[in-house]
Amino acid sequence: METETLSDQILRENASVFEAMVNHRFVEDVKRNGLSNETFERYLVYEGAFVDTAISIFAYGVAKAETVEQKRWLVGVLDALANQQIAYFEKTFALRGINPSAFDLQLPEVEAFRTGMLEIAREGTFLDIVAAMFAAEWMYWTWSKQAKASAISDPLLREWVDMHTHEDFAAQAMWLRDQLDGAGETLTAKERARLSSVFARAQELEIEFHEAPYR
Repeated sequence: METETLSDQILRENASVFEAMVNHRFVEDVKRNGLSNETFERYLVYEGAFVDTAISIFAYGVAKAETVEQKRWLVGVLDALANQQIAYFEKTFALRGINPSAFDLQLPEVEAFRTGMLEIAREGTFLDIVAAMFAAEWMYWTWSKQAKASAISDPLLREWVDMHTHEDFAAQAMWLRDQLDGAGETLTAKERARLSSVFARAQELEIEFHEAPYR
C-alpha cells in the first residue's frame, strides 16, 4: 500500500479549517464582485504589512534551510516578495490615495497573525516554516484559481487575484508542497502530526486575519 504523502495527510487532517478559509466571506465577496472599497483598502494595508513580515519569515527559512538548493529557491522568493509584491502595494496605495499609517495595525487579528507566524519561523524548524507558508500559499492559490473566473470589476483586485494564479506563484506553492512530501518520507508519525498542527495553526490565524478588514 502506498504511503500517503505528507501534504495529502495535512490537507486531509485539516480539511475543515482549510475549507473554512477558502470559503471565507472575504473570498466569497471577491468571487461575487461584492467586496466593498473600504474593506478591500483595509485588507490591502493589513496584507501589505504582512508581506513585509513574510520577508522576515522566509529569511528565517534561508537561515534554517539544509541545502544550497533550498537557500537558492528561497532567495528567489525573497526577491519576489520585496520587488514584486511590495511594489504592488506601493503602486496601489499611490493610485488609491491610501495612507497606511492612518490604519490601525494593532487590531488583535492583524497582530496575532503577524506575531503568530513570526513565532513559528523564529522558534520552529525549517519544515515548520514550510508547513506554515504552505498553509498560506496553497490557500491563496486555491481560492484565487476559483475567483479568476469571476467578473471582478476592480482592476487592482483583479491584479491581486491574477498574481496568485500566475505560474510563478503556483510554482512556489508546489515547491512548498514538494518540500513537505520529500521530508515526509523519513519522518515519524509524531513529526508528521506536529507539522500538520503547524499548518492548522497558520490556517486559523489566516481566518481571523481575513475577518479584520470587516471590523
